Amino acid sequence: MNQSEPDEPTPPSSSSSSGSGSTRVDEFVAARRAAELLGVKLATLYAYTSRGLVQSVSGETGRKRLYRRSDLERLRARRDARAGHGPVAAAALRFGEPVLDSSITSISAERGPSYRGREALALAEDRVSFESVAEILWHAGPAGGVADRPSTAWRIDDLGVPLASACELSPPETSPLATLATLVPWLASRDPGRFTDQRESVISRSRHLIRRMAAGLGLSREPAQRASSVMAALRAPSVASAIAEALGAQPTTEHATRGVEALDRALVLGADHELNASTFAARVAASTGADVYAGVSAALACLSGPRHGGASDRVEALLLEIGEPENAERVVHARQRRGETIDGFRHPLYRDGDPRGAALIELARELAPESIRVRTLLALVDAMERASAGRPNI
Repeated sequence: MNQSEPDEPTPPSSSSSSGSGSTRVDEFVAARRAAELLGVKLATLYAYTSRGLVQSVSGETGRKRLYRRSDLERLRARRDARAGHGPVAAAALRFGEPVLDSSITSISAERGPSYRGREALALAEDRVSFESVAEILWHAGPAGGVADRPSTAWRIDDLGVPLASACELSPPETSPLATLATLVPWLASRDPGRFTDQRESVISRSRHLIRRMAAGLGLSREPAQRASSVMAALRAPSVASAIAEALGAQPTTEHATRGVEALDRALVLGADHELNASTFAARVAASTGADVYAGVSAALACLSGPRHGGASDRVEALLLEIGEPENAERVVHARQRRGETIDGFRHPLYRDGDPRGAALIELARELAPESIRVRTLLALVDAMERASAGRPNI
């Protein structure tokens, strides 16, 4: 975690509870004292705050923040009441207490994730490439020249498996995620050196794995298009352009080039999100000494669930059901009447809306404002807002 803290609502008036001697000093404590009360590091205290478990307010002077004593005492009582770690892990997966500290990503309710102290929104706005962001995430400390590592480090010449066999592997209509879930273990079986735990070797292997996964998305297309899509993706200069080539976006046209830039920014926004379910699964696998392919496979399996990455398929289905922008409000009201969940909206960590989702919506608006699909998406967002049904998440 970095040292930034999210803004929190101001505390109730000191006279609101008893009308007598309850003061701000008694009710709130400074960060170091709060960490001492919990017996945790400051980074863990900030994690509790970002997850809404401890209320944090501005101090009377200066920029230092104060922490509600009653929240701290409640957390300490819960910790002391249970010796086992299973309940703690379960709570963390429900956006409760973190199971472990992270020096990689912190989350602000207003600005979203920060990668080693650098806001993901700002990185995307500044057009920092996904490859550079990956290097920032992988290397502790200031990025320095790490983020500017030559693109040759990411270059690959082949898919890593026989292309002809790979093209025959999946039946038509196979989803991109299912294709990757098949490809990654196959790549592992053809890499006898994957068991090394040397840091630079693992990072180098990870760069190549990401590039091959990007190219492998072409295997989810119609059989006649697969080989050419994969080959074009392998020749592409970046991960974003490789994904565009693999999915048939023809990024050589001027409009498609803007699309690649938008895709790169989307990849940056989604590069990490602290301990979400798929990241947690990957870290559990890695903690056993499993190789990087096994960690990614665990993450992909978790990502496929409808409460995680699989929700994207439901959003696509909803947009197909709406069809035209003018149908959005009617469909939303019908879903509400039937008591059905509308995926793609609300996020438990972002009470005022997921800033990454807002950024992606704006990217779509900038890229293709006249597109029927974009106008339908924007109409859905407006209809959900009017229905007080939530704002879009990533």
